[in-house]
Amino acid sequence: MQRLCVSALTLFTLVLGAPTTWAGDGDEVEIGRRIYLEGRLSSGAALEAERAGGTAVSGAQAACANCHRRSGMGAVEGTLLVPPISGHFLFDQEGQNLATLDQRRRKSFNQSHTPYTSESLALAVKNGVGSDGRELNVVMPRFHLSDRDMQALEAYLRQLSSAWSPGVSASSIRFATVITPEVTPERRQALLDVLRSAFVQKNASTVVASRAGGRRHMVTSAELVLGTERTWELDVWQLTGTADTWAAQLAEHYRAHPVFALISGISDDTWAPVHHFCQQEKLPCWFPSVPLPEQDGSPYSIYFSRGLALEADLLAQHLGAQQKKPARVIQVFRTAQVGQVAEQMLAHRLAASGIQVEDRALAEHGDGSLRKALAGVGSKDSVVYWLKAPDVATLSSMLPVGASYFSATLAGAENAPVPPLWKRQARLLYPYALPQDRRTGLAYFHSWMRLRKLPLVDEVLQSEAYFAVNFLTDTLAEMLDNVYRDYLLERAESMLGQREAGKAEQEARERAVLGRAGDLGSHYPSRRSMSDTRDLVAMEASTNRTGTPRGTTSYPHLSLAQGQRFASKGGYIVRFDLSAGKGVVADSEWLAP
Repeated sequence: MQRLCVSALTLFTLVLGAPTTWAGDGDEVEIGRRIYLEGRLSSGAALEAERAGGTAVSGAQAACANCHRRSGMGAVEGTLLVPPISGHFLFDQEGQNLATLDQRRRKSFNQSHTPYTSESLALAVKNGVGSDGRELNVVMPRFHLSDRDMQALEAYLRQLSSAWSPGVSASSIRFATVITPEVTPERRQALLDVLRSAFVQKNASTVVASRAGGRRHMVTSAELVLGTERTWELDVWQLTGTADTWAAQLAEHYRAHPVFALISGISDDTWAPVHHFCQQEKLPCWFPSVPLPEQDGSPYSIYFSRGLALEADLLAQHLGAQQKKPARVIQVFRTAQVGQVAEQMLAHRLAASGIQVEDRALAEHGDGSLRKALAGVGSKDSVVYWLKAPDVATLSSMLPVGASYFSATLAGAENAPVPPLWKRQARLLYPYALPQDRRTGLAYFHSWMRLRKLPLVDEVLQSEAYFAVNFLTDTLAEMLDNVYRDYLLERAESMLGQREAGKAEQEARERAVLGRAGDLGSHYPSRRSMSDTRDLVAMEASTNRTGTPRGTTSYPHLSLAQGQRFASKGGYIVRFDLSAGKGVVADSEWLAP
């Protein structure tokens, strides 16, 4: 992260220490919550307001959270600054808190103002006049509120983001990672090795001092003064049994040790109980590695991509664009697994295409009679295999039939055990960056793995976990002492695309000068500490081959807008590279269904 210069004089005027909760009447706060989040008044009627020029807005469109966000911590929208309006920032009589160090607006995000009173707040909300007597920005609506509703809104704002979220103390933040029972021991260990090593590295550079002072590591200059950096603690929530028992297990883990967020995590099948638990507890679920994320619009879970749902869309778009469409699309999957959900999605996508779709279900367990499922498939048919790697490997006893499409998510991407005889007509539904781009984007990750002597078991899984920790480090550093769950998710939306582009450019520059400048930055080892200079040569060579990458993950580009929860939006149809003997090459343009 770029280090920002903040005036020490400005920072020392800030209020330090743990926030305190404002106690208001529960019914009054609830009325205020509905006004703020839903645009609904105490009477049940819609909130009404006018924007500049007399344009009327009402109901959910008029809700304060649309601009000031659920956390009340504000946002930067292009050139527009939406200031924080939670209690500390509106009413603090002793000084102004620091909200963030957003690189797009720097210190202007945290401009001081005369503290509001009940009277001046009502004037601002109803008439657009700030506490200093000046007119507020024209984009601020002028709201129609009764005295009772205005009092309720004030009560809600006074307690909004007024205390750190569960799992946070003055010196530490507790996280958990969730592992579902069907995950193999090898993949489980691969994930935990990366997470634990990254946590050790992060904590090794964190010297937690008392809030009264002391020397400590700083990611930004603000942290030096504020003392906001904390050590991280990691719990492993290993689930057992069937999915219908997971909610109770998660609740038990959470009661024993409340956490600020779930970080990474892994499932090879359903993730729905974990997703719904996070929604229920308002607990951030931060970039888990799962094949089929839920798509219900929950604000508390952020995923790399839509997984199998994206793959189904990629294939539907690909087949729909072909001049000569297949006679049939035959879907092979196991019942009661995520492949069956993908099958249903693709069937829905193709319903209006005129392509005949047939399902060939295998039993949930056992050999599944794959040979029987392929009986009668002709050369003009296309077969989609929503199957995991062990099932794909059994095709080696059969001759290829029809055009074959395999799920990269389930089968293992370019390492899928597709038999050699099948590879010429096989295609992968591929939601990742192409291999040559991944080599550049993951250069630092591979070097980091080698330096820590961690085996590369699953590049996608392990690089996802590595990214999750590094992006969380950057996001929390920018949040400073405002350690609120909703704010974490909002900062992720604001930071991700900009952070990825900036980090990729930074890494490319550092590779270009490696050996002269010496240091790769706070997340990465210096050249002098590297035990094998061949790592550096490989990193520099990959940059020379492919230029600056757009990101630092297995995905071509990650970005989020307000309310979005899937960071990568597209993918490719790829074929196996028979000339090279390994790897894949694009068989389509980048598709973003």
